[in-house]
Amino acid sequence: MEFNNLEDFDAIGDNHIGTSDDTPLRGDAFKLNDEEKIEIIQDDVRHIMETLGLDLTDDSLRGTPKRVAKMFINEIFSGLNPKNKPNASTFDNKYKYGEMLVEKNITVYSTCEHHLLPIVGRAHVAYISNGTVVGLSKMNRIVDYYAKRPQVQERLTIQIVKELQEVLGTKDVACIIDAKHLCVNSRGIRDIESSTVTSEFGGKFKDMATRREFLDYIKLDTQF
Repeated sequence: MEFNNLEDFDAIGDNHIGTSDDTPLRGDAFKLNDEEKIEIIQDDVRHIMETLGLDLTDDSLRGTPKRVAKMFINEIFSGLNPKNKPNASTFDNKYKYGEMLVEKNITVYSTCEHHLLPIVGRAHVAYISNGTVVGLSKMNRIVDYYAKRPQVQERLTIQIVKELQEVLGTKDVACIIDAKHLCVNSRGIRDIESSTVTSEFGGKFKDMATRREFLDYIKLDTQF
């Protein structure tokens, strides 16, 4: 993809286009520790607020730069740091369960990487065991880990499937996400009713009958 001017970069954000299946990170992304990053971000947030004309001596605003910096590092963007990746323990499928396992309505809180506004919705994840199973809560934790970074919904959907495929040692994994984007709902077109649905189907889920079974299980309704 070639860009010739700043308007091209603006268009990417307005059209919600991602450029890679992997989260774009610099090679020195972890040169600084979390505390060092918090101090730098705190100063940057303070500068933004002062530029907007806000009075940071006011009791309500005085602590905002530090609060925002800590939130970025410890909460909403904590999924950028590999040390926070959940340890997805797997187990032998000793009970020989060979049907589809579906974990639906997993809460998704993420952040649009184009405007740094919230993405809020539900993820529905399924897999068919080839001899290995994973704890149910780990599926939620994997979704949460990849959601806690600047994202585009398509990439998030793919990353969840790829991670579970690696953990489970099978291609038979699927994920559907239905989410509202505040960059659409609260700015730009300001359409508060619309939501975005993305899907990634691997292995047996590419078969229409298996895919249909998954969709029947989750009974997808975009009006959440």
